[in-house]
Amino acid sequence: MSDSQSDIYIYGRNPIREALSNKAEHIEKIFVRNSLHDNQISEIFEQASNHRIPISHVPGQKLYELVGSVNDQGVVALISSTPYQDFNNWLDTVDTESYPAILLLNEIEDPGNFGAILRTAAAAGLSAVIVPKHRQAPVNATVYKTSAGTAGRIPIIRTGNLNQAIMKLKDEGFWIGGLDMAGNQNLWDLKVDRPLAFVIGNEEHGIREKTLEHCDYHFQIPMENEVESLNASVSAALLSYEWKRKR
Repeated sequence: MSDSQSDIYIYGRNPIREALSNKAEHIEKIFVRNSLHDNQISEIFEQASNHRIPISHVPGQKLYELVGSVNDQGVVALISSTPYQDFNNWLDTVDTESYPAILLLNEIEDPGNFGAILRTAAAAGLSAVIVPKHRQAPVNATVYKTSAGTAGRIPIIRTGNLNQAIMKLKDEGFWIGGLDMAGNQNLWDLKVDRPLAFVIGNEEHGIREKTLEHCDYHFQIPMENEVESLNASVSAALLSYEWKRKR
């Protein structure tokens, strides 16, 4: 069984097909027994692909660990315990004249980092955190724990394509800043007289190159003593509070 009380797993082909048809936005990931032939669940694969839901092929033992001794029919789905907000609906409500700031997470995979970032964003007064569907830690018990319960106090927006979301944000007047070790602008020179969206990259690989190309600013955090980089959540905290300080 799951070791997280807030993780919700459903199993069986019909329940998962129904969830994909009616509640696809709440499905985080689908686990498929690796001995199962693809043609047996082709409809599930097709629907998951249409909604950009990641599929992981795993041994049968992994499914047992998730849902126990049940007739899982070789497929299990992880359902978000906290519904995400729709990006377009959220964007329609944003007051850009108040010069808000938001965070965009470019594939933060560690739940501890994700929770810490949510806590900082809420504490610093940011307006939202936007995450991609793919390669992103889900909102689960670990995230709740590291966010100290603040995960529900700030809108968490999920989008199927982060780069397309960035372009829509630009159309609404947001300026996009990416944290990059090779950035040509010091974070301390940040200007807050405009709506801002800050991109935080993956723990290991940083911001994807295509996403970095969409950024108007490439910020770097000043480092001394030959330190090359900081943890993603620490970087997000420094950035968020530099914005708050200048507000």
